[in-house]
Amino acid sequence: MAEQTIKFDVLGMHCVNCAMAIERRLKDLRGVKSVRVNFSRATGIVTYDANITNKTQITRYVKEIGYTAKERVRLDQTSQASIQMGWLILSIVASVAMMALMYAPVPASMHNYMPYIMMIIATLTVLGPGMDFFVSAYKSIRNLFANMDVLVSMGVLSAYIYSTFAVFGAFGMAGHAFFETAVMLITFIRIGKYLEERVKGRASHTLQKLVKLQADKARLLSTEGKETEVSASSLRAGDIVAVRAGEIIPVDGEVMEGVSSVDESMVTGESVPIVKQKGDSVIGATINKTGVLMVKTTKVGEETVLSQIITMVEDAQMDKASIQRFADRVSNIFVPIVVGLSIATFFCWYFVFYDSAGQQSFLWALKMAIAVLVIACPCAMGLATPMAIMVGSGVGLDHSILIKRASALEEIARLNVMVFDKTGTITEGRFVITDIAPSNMVIESELIILAAAGCAFSNHPLSQSVVDEARERGFAWDAVQDFHEETGRGIICRYKEKVLLIGNEGLLTSRGVKSDGLQDKVEELEAQGKSLMYVAYDGRCAGVLGLMDKIKQNAQDVVIQLKQMNIRAIMITGDSELVAKTVASEVGIEEYRAKVLPAEKMETIKNFQGKGLKVGMLGDGINDAPALAQADVGIAIGAGTDVAKETGDIVLIKNDMMDVVRAIRLGRRTLSKIRQNLFWAFFYNIIGIPIAAGVMYPVFGISLKPEYAGLAMAFSSVSVVTNSLLLKRITFHTH
Repeated sequence: MAEQTIKFDVLGMHCVNCAMAIERRLKDLRGVKSVRVNFSRATGIVTYDANITNKTQITRYVKEIGYTAKERVRLDQTSQASIQMGWLILSIVASVAMMALMYAPVPASMHNYMPYIMMIIATLTVLGPGMDFFVSAYKSIRNLFANMDVLVSMGVLSAYIYSTFAVFGAFGMAGHAFFETAVMLITFIRIGKYLEERVKGRASHTLQKLVKLQADKARLLSTEGKETEVSASSLRAGDIVAVRAGEIIPVDGEVMEGVSSVDESMVTGESVPIVKQKGDSVIGATINKTGVLMVKTTKVGEETVLSQIITMVEDAQMDKASIQRFADRVSNIFVPIVVGLSIATFFCWYFVFYDSAGQQSFLWALKMAIAVLVIACPCAMGLATPMAIMVGSGVGLDHSILIKRASALEEIARLNVMVFDKTGTITEGRFVITDIAPSNMVIESELIILAAAGCAFSNHPLSQSVVDEARERGFAWDAVQDFHEETGRGIICRYKEKVLLIGNEGLLTSRGVKSDGLQDKVEELEAQGKSLMYVAYDGRCAGVLGLMDKIKQNAQDVVIQLKQMNIRAIMITGDSELVAKTVASEVGIEEYRAKVLPAEKMETIKNFQGKGLKVGMLGDGINDAPALAQADVGIAIGAGTDVAKETGDIVLIKNDMMDVVRAIRLGRRTLSKIRQNLFWAFFYNIIGIPIAAGVMYPVFGISLKPEYAGLAMAFSSVSVVTNSLLLKRITFHTH
């Protein structure tokens, strides 16, 4: 099966139910495997079997449904806001004109013409700013799906059609036409639409900022060395570009010539520029600070790290958390229920309660029914989750926490257990000398110089650590001769014409060298799980070095804060029991598993999940891939060019363990916002519908005009989006 994915912008959606209608219809198309349509971003992703259907058929089918699918363009949200602003201005002008005709003094000779002038204004408003709602309602009904525009259209058309008949005397009450209701209803809903687009634009600000980071131009070098300014999008792999100081690096590539410091904070979050020279890789959209670099292009377009980060965030915002699926199901059945309640309201007022109203029963009943239709639009419910997810993932990206799956934000908020890999996660993955135990034949500095001289030609991680330590101390040494490395034992060479041995105890024993006088220290270091390096010179033991994988600076603080959040911290490692115990003890982890193979890490997580626990896994994203995939939330720790390759649902770009705590807090705050949004959306309807239906009128004399019901509905959606935006104010106190 040739499975492919198409991403596209969707034009013509008016509310969340439109997105649901497109999803439902596309799933019926033969060959389509999965569909996700996001109303907040006006985008869609379809995975399909290329042997059965294709991109053209899918976009054509979307058009048949009543919408337009266009190739993905990362547009600024302000373009949609400006369209809404145009319609809003027209509807406000119509409303002002309507109010002037209703309340401004006019000559008696004009009174008979007023209803007709108001009808003309209402007609222009309905056919202009209001037409979107009717088109959307028609598409929705055609697709057997009731969206919010069905309710709005029924309300507007009821007021308009009734008033039109009234003007022509069909009910014998021409003076009771209420065209202003239809006009103001459209105006108030347009206000809500405009504000919604504005705040949605602010919610996607982080992604817009990333898109704008990309360079527009590049200095392409020809084979003769001539520079030509070209569009960055026209570059191909293998092209060489010149990047001067202060310019944005236009591509992902490899430095061919030059030395410069590069600001990679956009990707890594690290504010200190990194020195780049020949052979080093650079990331597109980072800033060249000092020298001139000649960069060979390795990745362009959608393959670049920045493009992949943007794509991941967009995909995350397309994903649906389980709490959103619940809201979608409710929204789906809500509109038919509201239509039923509206009809019930009409008949109750018309046949039962008309005396209480003290007004003509038909007109009063109709206004109450329209108010119920309009106030109950489920748009706020539909926006509650996706807006919070969109803002939450943007906040994460601002803090170098890349959310690759939206539902991960919900899942991470519910974690009971956090499983840590050891090497490269809790530890730096880099050994350091922790103990120096010289014999009585040398002093400490001499022992390190001997060890560094022998290790200088070795690529073993322990050897490199010794050389690094000697260099940091400013020591110098002569080159060794006859260098030989015995696998599993160590190094044999000659230093200043004498035999130098560096390795494990077995190497010294095989050469008849005894480590007398150091046994107590050796036993102490072994008990602590340290790696030992014996050094013998001229047939005698010169001493022992203890090395250990360096533990990350804030690992202990992370464990403490997880405990405060009632999350169990567990470490799993392939290392020995002694090493695992030492590291776990130092960072405060009480539960650990040692000598665990990569495949067994996955089984360990399965066991926890089998007990009903929600498990998060933090690993380096390479050998931990099965465990990261098995966990409820896989968190990959990694930086730089590896960002886009990580396995997890969440990537900690800065390689900072404390970002685990930040990600959990962000998830909890996002879930809290979703719950708040859903509560207020439901609560609003529970309170608003009875008031609009006139339940409080017989006792308290409280009723709600349809146009004011429309204003309340519009602002309910805006309040949900604004509440979501408050996530941007989150602060991470991690000390």
